[in-house]
Amino acid sequence: MEPALANLEVFAATLLELARGDSDLLVVTSDSRGSAKLAPFAKAAPGQIVEVGIAEQNLVGIAAGLAAAGKNVFAVSPACFLTARSLEQIKNDVCYSDRPVSVIGISAGVSYGALGTTHHSLHDFAVLRAIHNITIVAPADNFETREAIKATAKLRTPAYLRFGKKTMPHLPRPVPGFELGKASLVRHGTDISFVACGETVAPALAAADLLAADGIECRVISMHTIKPLDDAAVLQAATETRGVITVEEHSVNGGLGEACASLLLQSGIHTRFKIVGFPDDHTVTGSQPEIFRHYGIDGLGLAATAKKLLSS
Repeated sequence: MEPALANLEVFAATLLELARGDSDLLVVTSDSRGSAKLAPFAKAAPGQIVEVGIAEQNLVGIAAGLAAAGKNVFAVSPACFLTARSLEQIKNDVCYSDRPVSVIGISAGVSYGALGTTHHSLHDFAVLRAIHNITIVAPADNFETREAIKATAKLRTPAYLRFGKKTMPHLPRPVPGFELGKASLVRHGTDISFVACGETVAPALAAADLLAADGIECRVISMHTIKPLDDAAVLQAATETRGVITVEEHSVNGGLGEACASLLLQSGIHTRFKIVGFPDDHTVTGSQPEIFRHYGIDGLGLAATAKKLLSS
């Protein structure tokens, strides 16, 4: 089995593989060229990386301009700044202008931990879901990261990919393969469904393992593509199991949970349903695992949520 890596490491290695066969593939970054993850790319392909400094709005504008000139561009910056400070440029220069830029938000969610709310990215799904013409992806492990990069490199339309910082586990794949817009099944189950994305899929699987000891069989789905949502997977989860719990490293407002809730309600599906994420409140600080535990986004917390939902 290949070593477990941080998704950003896999992202950089996959990009380098693609760049060696495509001189038009460019990385544009803000204050990250010398980072441990991108440094190997910069060393191996110095003519295919552009460092703009701490200027995220310029980053996206330059990326859009290069894409307009025929380049295949990946714009890389911390998610908290990229999707807030550069939102206008993502909206207008990339999406409205239909430029094939893959916007890469790194150190997303609460990856920066103790640096606090200024460095947390718990808004990105919400703001980008409201913008037309962008695919939103949050890979759950190294396999999904590698395949998502390959897919978006061929997509030739705007995309946003979200990566955290921690080493990612290898997730089981009862059904092999990867396709943008189509959820990945991580575990079969008929009692209750966890629909999770990004770094919350592993805690959902941990909860399923705990619940199995009590005879509760959980379906675990990696909804790696937030937009377009895999409607069929959500509807099947809601009709084939006794409840749905969505899990995301994001505000409970405007993210994966609300996308699923809207779909179910507008489809006339009524089932037990719970959104697990970050409440509309000041977020606590600490390490990512500490913050996850505080908000019940860990195996024990999610198992307790599932039991409570099933008993309601």
